[in-house]
Amino acid sequence: MKKIELLAPAGDLERLKINLLYGADAVYLGGEKYSLRANATNFTLEELKEGCQFAHSLNKRVHQTINIVFHNEDMEGVKEYIKDCVSAGVDAFIVSDPFIISYIKKNFPQVEVHLSTQNSTTNKKAVKFFEDEGVDRVVLARELSKDEIKEIVDSTSVDIEVFLQGAMCSLFSGRCALSSYVTNRDANRGGCAQVCRFAFKTDGDDFTFASKDLSLASRIKDLISIGVSSLKIEGRMRSIYYLATVISSYRKLIDAYYDGKLDDNVIEHEAKVLDRVANRDTSLQFFKGYNDYNDEYFTGRQEISNQDFLALVISSDGKYLTVYEKNYFKKGDASEIFTPTGEVYDYVISDIISKDGVVDVARHPEEELMLPFDKKIPEYSMIRKKVIYE
Repeated sequence: MKKIELLAPAGDLERLKINLLYGADAVYLGGEKYSLRANATNFTLEELKEGCQFAHSLNKRVHQTINIVFHNEDMEGVKEYIKDCVSAGVDAFIVSDPFIISYIKKNFPQVEVHLSTQNSTTNKKAVKFFEDEGVDRVVLARELSKDEIKEIVDSTSVDIEVFLQGAMCSLFSGRCALSSYVTNRDANRGGCAQVCRFAFKTDGDDFTFASKDLSLASRIKDLISIGVSSLKIEGRMRSIYYLATVISSYRKLIDAYYDGKLDDNVIEHEAKVLDRVANRDTSLQFFKGYNDYNDEYFTGRQEISNQDFLALVISSDGKYLTVYEKNYFKKGDASEIFTPTGEVYDYVISDIISKDGVVDVARHPEEELMLPFDKKIPEYSMIRKKVIYE
């Protein structure tokens, strides 16, 4: 049985490496052109090449987005750019424009073409159309139920990719014009201003509306059993801590399924981990067959930044960890260290060594510190607050 793919978002080279080290099978990313996340750092051609080499050294893949809605002026230079990206080593392009699909299939048949969710594909006839055009994978719209996804999977031989975790669009995925109307930034060409999260002035209280985030952790069994090929995490601009936590949780859930160990206790624990790292509430959204007010935020919502991430490990020699501080911590705090290879260590913070000597409190984010630890652990391990999940 071919294992389902876990696909992670990479907004820059550091995120790419963390995603792959923490268990993603592939990453998707944007270059400096033609990507829908213009505010992400994104990848130069040199960074793209380095990222592909890193991924391929781990036998993993890189999918690149070229999925804006193209206007005439956007076509200038796109052929040369695609050629450069192929030379850099990308394994697949995520596209929405029919011309781009046919150009890549004709000129670079060794590279897969994935139809972007930006195309808002919601039915089996549309999937069949793009299958006949040579598309290798369809990324379905996020507004589909389990039964609709299964019907599509059963009717096609192309890979089907669905979103697993992350932000939702308050309008129809790939069809939003709010940003253009309100801020003159085109969401469909990479400029989304997230107008759906604005507070609008009214005669009374400010009015807000937005979708809760999607989380299908409790539906991993369903997604695998109906034949979905790839599970996609949203969030090219999310923090490295969020990505490491989310990827490692879904890696555990997927592996437990294939090992015959995925029970309610495993699902419940990882769901709690995922809920804690998110700054918004989550729901099953359309996967359950309908969407209603329980899946949305209205006036009065709160988005609270998570402060669990204490430090990023940059080196380890078996005696000390060298770390970058991320949030406040002090001597005596109960924490845990989690690693890209899956080990988790309980850890009580003892000596905190700064450039000025031993201190009792770490209160300067991004300061380089040393912490005693008698095991050698991988780079990109992280220290977080110890949480007891009731």
